[in-house]
Amino acid sequence: MATSSRHASGPHGSGASLEELKGWRAFVHLARELKLARLARLAYPYRARAIFSLVAMIVVTLSTLAVPYLIKIAIDGGIGKKDTTVLTWVIVAFIGVSLLNLGASYLQTYLTSWVGEHIIYDLRRNLFAHLQKLTLDFFSRQKTGWIVSRLTNDIDALDQLVTDGVTSLVTNSLTFVGAIVFLFILDWRLALATLSIVPFLIVATLIFRAKSAVAYAQVRNKIGDVSAHLQESLSGMRVIKAFRREDSDYAQLAVANAAYRDVNYRTVVQSGLYFPFVEFMSAAAVVIVLWYGGSLVSGKALQIGVLVAFIGYLNAFFDPLQQLSQLYNTFQSSMAAVQKIYTVLDTDPDLQDAPDAVALPDVRGEVRLDHVTFGYNADSPVLHDIDLTLAAGKTVALVGATGAGKSTVIKLLARFYDPTEGAVLVDGHDLRGVTMASLREQLAVVPQEAFLFSGSVMDNIRFARPTAEAEEVKRVARIVGVHDFVTSLPDGYDTDVQEGGSALSTGQRQLISFARALLADPRILILDEATSSVDAESERRIDRAMEVLFRGRTSVIVAHRLSTVRYADDIVVVDDGRIVERGTHDELVAAGGRYAGLYAEWEATGEAV
Repeated sequence: MATSSRHASGPHGSGASLEELKGWRAFVHLARELKLARLARLAYPYRARAIFSLVAMIVVTLSTLAVPYLIKIAIDGGIGKKDTTVLTWVIVAFIGVSLLNLGASYLQTYLTSWVGEHIIYDLRRNLFAHLQKLTLDFFSRQKTGWIVSRLTNDIDALDQLVTDGVTSLVTNSLTFVGAIVFLFILDWRLALATLSIVPFLIVATLIFRAKSAVAYAQVRNKIGDVSAHLQESLSGMRVIKAFRREDSDYAQLAVANAAYRDVNYRTVVQSGLYFPFVEFMSAAAVVIVLWYGGSLVSGKALQIGVLVAFIGYLNAFFDPLQQLSQLYNTFQSSMAAVQKIYTVLDTDPDLQDAPDAVALPDVRGEVRLDHVTFGYNADSPVLHDIDLTLAAGKTVALVGATGAGKSTVIKLLARFYDPTEGAVLVDGHDLRGVTMASLREQLAVVPQEAFLFSGSVMDNIRFARPTAEAEEVKRVARIVGVHDFVTSLPDGYDTDVQEGGSALSTGQRQLISFARALLADPRILILDEATSSVDAESERRIDRAMEVLFRGRTSVIVAHRLSTVRYADDIVVVDDGRIVERGTHDELVAAGGRYAGLYAEWEATGEAV
């Protein structure tokens, strides 16, 4: 390919290999994508402190660069000429420069850290806020550990860059350039002789940067794999122990951890080769200065103070080079993290409020699925031309075999997804034309798996309406039948249920989620197999609460236990994504169709069907 032959010779005749240049071009391409510019925009609200910090960095750099030149004046103008006045003024100037450096260093450290930590805070907050806007489909595609790694590991990788990294970049860059300027001011001949080693440093730096760019991208990928596996293993520890899979799970983690170790080790090897080489070049530069500079001093063509100052500025030339190369390691790690963070931030929600969306007014609760077709994949419909109207204030049960499409119907009703064809309407309002927040203010879902947050029982019930008074929470708990067991807990309503509600039984968790839904007082209530995990006694408690729970609101029940749906006003039988029967319990049993068969099976076994 033409591009290959052109790049094989290297830009500007550097002699770098094609592989190395691809790595450097990847870095340039990354910069073009403005990831850093987007990150820098987060500093705009704190621009005043950022500007003062930059000024402080310049003062620190200039005060540092002044020291070798003051030493040169002290040797040549004071000591060499035995002029105590000059020497005294140099000492005074040295003390002043040191105090200025001390104050400016403190100021730039404080301001840079303050701005950096606020940027990290804002980035984590923005990322989490964006995640909350994404639809359930995103979370079903991505592992929880992968998402958590974006919020923790990747943002933490930026912390060093936006605090210490910015300071190092500015001060070392200014020091590097300033050192070169002073080298030529002191003696251009010696400066040219010393800088003869620069081409070697450039080639080594290009190679190092190209290889480290690839290695650090792999490091971010591998640590994400480790985090994802740890999250999944810890969440599924009960299943792992139940099936005695500890050893195999440990082996899988060992593989992921070893891969992370190997790519991390590669970055260590690269640094171990590059930085000693820079030290060697620094030593070579000192040898050149001592050899050539010494001959100039011997020939009276150079003052001894200039030679001493030259060595000082030589250190100011090589030290920033090493620091900047170290910073490049941090930069590579951070840029790999930035790419992953902005991969999430650039993910648009599959569902968004329409530009002209309006708030859904208070509804009576009539629900209509108008010839709805839907599939999670466009080419595999789950629902086929569903035409269904649910009367306001009535209780409707959806029954059918697993995979028939019942849960998909309620996901469309809650607008977790939009239909591929047709429309879902509430009181005649197409859900695509109203804001999701206003819809969900009037709708509550009790899922099959009741999730409780760490905190008290009171907090978990009140989650639906944080402003509810304690007595109102207890009243709702009595209606659902949860009050008695809660008061029997060690701390009553203040009992900590622990993360996920692990301190409670499955039935107890589900009863609390029932109370939470009732406290929300929704116009439309959805029970998605909400009684499938409770024991018989808990189900009887819920049955007793049904009359109060369903009164005055549209209720949709999805259940396999047909005892839950017998008293529904309307029963809809779904099979293979289509409505095959509809009627009351008595009508459907008398018809002898699909529902009658399901009910007969349930009566014979007492199990969910």
